[in-house]
Amino acid sequence: MTLRTVISFIVLLILARFMGKKQVSQLTFFHYVTGITIGSIAANLAGESETPFLNGLYGMVLWAVLTIIANFLSFKSIKLRVLLDDKPIIVIQNGKILEGSMRKLRLSFNDLNMLLREQSVFSMKDVNYAIFETNGNLSVMLNTGEKYATKKDVKAPSPTPKYIPTEIITNGKVEEKSMRELQLTDTWLTEQLKKQGISKPEHVLYAEIQTDGSLYINTLKST
Repeated sequence: MTLRTVISFIVLLILARFMGKKQVSQLTFFHYVTGITIGSIAANLAGESETPFLNGLYGMVLWAVLTIIANFLSFKSIKLRVLLDDKPIIVIQNGKILEGSMRKLRLSFNDLNMLLREQSVFSMKDVNYAIFETNGNLSVMLNTGEKYATKKDVKAPSPTPKYIPTEIITNGKVEEKSMRELQLTDTWLTEQLKKQGISKPEHVLYAEIQTDGSLYINTLKST
């Protein structure tokens, strides 16, 4: 058992060396699954004495070789690269949330907001373009007006925000919990919608309260 474990460990290190170096944040889903699979084969080879050692070793090496070949071919063929790694998908374009992209990615507004906050963006209103990369990260280009100097840079007083940007409507449904927590009324919401020519929440894809109390709205395509 000890010898199997040592040999499996050494072979795994060698294969990892040949397969190339990538940071975890750069891994695509294909590379992630491949790495997990090879690691599982190595663990099974080391721990399962019933498994023929040479068969397990052959399977691990073959999987690594196939992965290396697939990576090499993906550099030569754009179509194969898209097949293995998919391609970046635009989720916000010119400040508008793309419903089709959200559905394709099975990405909720909570997930999108979390990815934006990881980029230090706390409101979708500030975003001109957002692109979901093949490694699961979100690349963000802010609106031009959001790239100005900070209050600290110009030594101007910074007002205390009234609210933290929060979802108020998602997919035509009012987030009642958020409304209660922020002490907002249905009357207030109706007035905010009317200001932007919207008769009811069902016409709204996404609405978010801003730090100054205003409402940022993305309407559904059908409206």
